[in-house]
Amino acid sequence: MRKHSARVAPLPSYNVSELNSPVPDGEEGTQTHTESSSQEADSQTRCQSCTSTFLKLIWRFLIILSVSSSWVGTTQFVKITFETFDCPFFMTWFSTNWNIMIFPIYYSGHLATAQEKQSPIKKFRECSRIFGEDGLTLKLFLKRTAPFSILWTLTNYLYLLALKKLTATDVSALFCCNKAFVFLLSWIVLKDRFMGARIVAAIMAITGIVMMAYADGFQGDSIIGVAYAVGSASTSALYKVLFKMFLGSANFGEAAHFVSTLGFFNFIFISITPIILYFTKVEYWYPFSAVPWGYLCGVAGLWLAFNILVNVGVVLTYPILISIGTVLSVPGNAAVDLLKHKMIFSVVRLGATIIICIGFLLMLLPEEWDEITLRFINSLKEKKSEDHTEDMTESSVHTRSRSRANGTVSIPLA
Repeated sequence: MRKHSARVAPLPSYNVSELNSPVPDGEEGTQTHTESSSQEADSQTRCQSCTSTFLKLIWRFLIILSVSSSWVGTTQFVKITFETFDCPFFMTWFSTNWNIMIFPIYYSGHLATAQEKQSPIKKFRECSRIFGEDGLTLKLFLKRTAPFSILWTLTNYLYLLALKKLTATDVSALFCCNKAFVFLLSWIVLKDRFMGARIVAAIMAITGIVMMAYADGFQGDSIIGVAYAVGSASTSALYKVLFKMFLGSANFGEAAHFVSTLGFFNFIFISITPIILYFTKVEYWYPFSAVPWGYLCGVAGLWLAFNILVNVGVVLTYPILISIGTVLSVPGNAAVDLLKHKMIFSVVRLGATIIICIGFLLMLLPEEWDEITLRFINSLKEKKSEDHTEDMTESSVHTRSRSRANGTVSIPLA
């Protein structure tokens, strides 16, 4: 029987000097330079990311502050103007005429920022597609613009009438109910998704309205002012729902074109209304020089700025920021009423305002808020379980190391 001998390949022999030979200086310098360059690039990228995030936060904060300030300024200027000029419809008509300037302002921005500049006619026709593929025709101008112009005028006119009866804080708080009305109309008319949180918000808005009306015992100017403010919020909600139904979503250029068209329609067709009110002495001013044109221009300018900021903000940032800016007008008006007009808010009015604002904020929850919340809770649970597993592993390793140090080995049970 043969014997098989196992042949083992000999290990190569190395000198100690070879094993301990250092890295050449050139290679070590290159490696160090590469590491330092990568660290500098990472730090520079991180710094640029932090700067970009900071600038975005500043930009969003400025948008919110501008929207809130313009709306507070408009409301307070209206209150001041009413002291010497009690013609709400004329103020509404005069301010709406300024909307004609929105599209020229948009086109000026286009010329200043766009690389490929278009002629005014070409840009006008491009933005006219919001009315359809054929653009703006006379039939569409009358058919689409008339109802929206009437709703726009009613919204602003009722808002001004409410300011004659109530404080600026109460009116701005009641106007925030339009978010709840938009949800209810969208749910009924547009068949939008049902959301329990928004139903709760709508109930809170209605509760706030009832409390605001109850503040003075359902009598006097208070109940009339509440009715005007709720009517303004309702027509505003109807305007938004019909816009979404018939015109859909619009970019900044199309929105600017549409609002300018509303201003043009107001100037052409609704100008007869203030003339009739003047000659019937419903809204009569005399002499012509007694009209406070400075305050009227202030109201119209701030209203124009608010409309521009709303349309620009929706395109350049998140729409939720515009809504936050709108609801922040309530504490803004409250601060002005408290400091300048020395208003004393009753507990009922204050509670109604807070309830309406909380309902407004609930309306801002995204449609998938429940799924997002569940995912967030699950991620927290997974993180806690991972941390617990790591702690158990570390404690086990620590126990083994102590056992080895004492000369014993711990054998885990199967």
